[in-house]
Amino acid sequence: MPGQMTLAEEPSLSRRRRQTKRERFLAQMDTVVRWARLVALIEPHYPKGGSGREPMPLERMLRIHCKRSLCGVLFFG
Repeated sequence: MPGQMTLAEEPSLSRRRRQTKRERFLAQMDTVVRWARLVALIEPHYPKGGSGREPMPLERMLRIHCKRSLCGVLFFG
C-alpha cells in the first residue's frame, strides 16, 4: 500500500521521534564542511558530461566521499 502512513510518519507522534546517530553525524558534517566553497573549488575540474552516461552531481559525490572518509568506511567495488 504505497499511500499508507506508518506510525513514524504520524504527525501527532513526530515530536516524540528521536534523532538517529546518522542524522546527528550528517548535521555535524554540514556544520564542519563548507560545501559551497568546496564545490566551487572542484567544479572547474569535474566532468561536465556529454555523450554517454551523465556524471553524478558534484555535491552528492563530495558528500558520499566525505561521509565514507570520516566514518572510516572503505568501498571496494
